Amino acid sequence: MNLPTVYLERMEKLLGEEFPAYLASFIEERTYGLRVNTYKISPETLRSLLEASMKPIPFLPEGFTYSEELRPARHPFYYAGLYYLQESSAMTPASVLPVVEGDRVLDLCAAPGGKATQLGARLQGSGVLYANDISVSRAGAMLKNLELAGIPNLYVTAETPEKLAVYFPEWFDKILVDAPCSGEGMFRKEPSMVRDWESKGPEYYAPVQKEILREAVTMLKPGGMLLYSTCTFSEEEDEEAVRYLLAEYPELHLKEIPLRPGFSKGFLSGTIRLWPHKLQGEGHFLALLQKEGEVSEKPALSPKPDRLPSYLKQTDFPAFQQLLNKPQPPGEWFLQKDRLYRLPACADRKAGLRYLRTGLLYGTFKNGRFTPSQPLAMALQAAAFENRVHFPAADPRVIRYLKGETITCEGASVHGGEGWALVCVGDYSLGWAKRKGTSLKNKYYAGWRWQ
Repeated sequence: MNLPTVYLERMEKLLGEEFPAYLASFIEERTYGLRVNTYKISPETLRSLLEASMKPIPFLPEGFTYSEELRPARHPFYYAGLYYLQESSAMTPASVLPVVEGDRVLDLCAAPGGKATQLGARLQGSGVLYANDISVSRAGAMLKNLELAGIPNLYVTAETPEKLAVYFPEWFDKILVDAPCSGEGMFRKEPSMVRDWESKGPEYYAPVQKEILREAVTMLKPGGMLLYSTCTFSEEEDEEAVRYLLAEYPELHLKEIPLRPGFSKGFLSGTIRLWPHKLQGEGHFLALLQKEGEVSEKPALSPKPDRLPSYLKQTDFPAFQQLLNKPQPPGEWFLQKDRLYRLPACADRKAGLRYLRTGLLYGTFKNGRFTPSQPLAMALQAAAFENRVHFPAADPRVIRYLKGETITCEGASVHGGEGWALVCVGDYSLGWAKRKGTSLKNKYYAGWRWQ
């Protein structure tokens, strides 16, 4: 790989005697990673189900590397949202931010959604996750990843940080800023980024990062924590950005990040660097900051009348509800034209923002008939729906279903009666079908079909 001379000179100065080891990492075989979606399954269970050569990532309990022959993107469990394909080092920011159940969490620069799905899994359906990206197209791709992961308590927005800050002053418990950067840590994985670096290097991104961070600080509650991360090595974009924050906002202080296997101390005490010559992964930078002030108790959820909009009582939706074996999560119903949503209890839908998703899309209505959505299927545990059909992962009908074909459920594990049925691979939901006898009329979302 041809790296720019000015870049090599700077890296040699940065790394000193470790510079040859860094250069040698470019000829090492690339590693492939997947992160288990702990909202749906435990790492141990997934590993036993895949029966494949997967090696634990030392610095992340739910992370694994795998060999190319596994082809996890061509497995039904991928379509069940049981894992996310992600470079190993990219798994660390969301794991370092100490999210707990009930938190209000913001992923400010969230596309394509890997870190957002990880944050959502840690919330376990409680609190709320705002996943934002300024680009509508990138936010749209991110939405699919969040829905595939089954995250129900979310808002997906496509706004500038400045506009979000107007709506959410000191509102979030935890904020992740995985900032746009010059991408030096990804040169080995994506050589095309070298050309981007030559046109837009650290001097371009450093002011952008500071602007984003300023807005993030205004949205952070007293006692809240902000995780700043990049996938670059430039001190101007890493440690200098943190020094700027500490000087500009005296109420912020660095929180020590415990060293994990493969972690290295940064050039500012309390920060962390991940080097490709020291671990199986690419380059990353991490800094955890906390805003001074008393950590406020989670606000008690104001009881909202959990009533269906009157229109829905005249449809077949109440009959569909009877098939749900567990109550809806705390929140309220929101009907927008022909679409029904379940909004998280701790966050109102604020008018004036550009939303791609508000809460969990339950389904749509046409002539008084309810059609459950693909996101609802992904958010449900299999046993949460009375009518369901379970197929083993090796059953060829699973792939046929994912391709949109009508299949039979003869010989499968069938529960409940006819009508809407949740199609499952093993104990994990894939999507909907209409069952009549042994026939399953396919209702799998066309835009997600197996190609």
